[in-house]
Amino acid sequence: MAMIDDAAGIEAIRAFGRVGTAMITPFTADGAVDYAAVEATADYLVRLGNDLLVVSGTTGEASTTTDLEKAEILRAVISATAGRAKVVAGVGTNHTAQSIALSRSAEECGADGLLVVTPYYSRPTQDGIIAHTRAIADSTQLPVMLYDIPGRSAVPLTTPTILALAEHPRILAVKDAKGALGASQDVLGHGAIAFYSGEDALNLPLLAIGASGVVSVVGHVAADRISTLVSLVASNDVAAARRIAADLAPLVDAIMNHMPGVVAAKAALELLGVIPTRATRLPLLPADAQQVEAVRLALQRSDYLTC
Repeated sequence: MAMIDDAAGIEAIRAFGRVGTAMITPFTADGAVDYAAVEATADYLVRLGNDLLVVSGTTGEASTTTDLEKAEILRAVISATAGRAKVVAGVGTNHTAQSIALSRSAEECGADGLLVVTPYYSRPTQDGIIAHTRAIADSTQLPVMLYDIPGRSAVPLTTPTILALAEHPRILAVKDAKGALGASQDVLGHGAIAFYSGEDALNLPLLAIGASGVVSVVGHVAADRISTLVSLVASNDVAAARRIAADLAPLVDAIMNHMPGVVAAKAALELLGVIPTRATRLPLLPADAQQVEAVRLALQRSDYLTC
């Protein structure tokens, strides 16, 4: 695979890989973390083509797992992947001290990096976001990927904020789910920090303007094709990349646009036999029969499921 030629991108790829999935957290039917299924899912995702797994992010239902569960989930994923992929721990909260504690725990567990979402609900100023994020980055020796998702956090990272945070030696990348390609291109033009697509529908355009890789939800089932997409863009074969993106579009729509992504991803993994149950924790409900059928049809049309 061709490598992008900017230093920030190369450093980020070394730290985080290029093709990532924000991994679900499997639960048993009675709501406990299913650690055997955690390990099975992590192994499946690596074999499918992921070289990066993000644990305890939004798709991992991190808001409903305890700090102790987060540590055990992380250990299980690290054990199952056995060095075959980078394992990044979601540690962002709207409480700086808790995020620091989660970061230190992740480092002790052996994580390769940290994902730090913009503090949600409290709506801090940009200066508050900078102070919060720098405090987290200062608390360990692990590389940090920012997570810019104002649809959930309410406050976007502005260009000056991202560039200020990029001055920190361990803040290497942004998982970009802001949906503002012009703003992303503006930051990328400075060459100070790498970008990863955090929105599956925008994987191709973000890669085309210089993103280093992706952190996907659809990667639970299609990391093989997403990996091909990333390779094609890196090789400047945009025409072939467009064909892959077009082929993936119906599956992206089915997983991302009709129910929460984690609900669809769990339904897909259950249909594929990777996890025994699509159980979620409230306030999320598992996919109902109609939603499962929609996911089944999308998997069949994409040749990921034969029956």
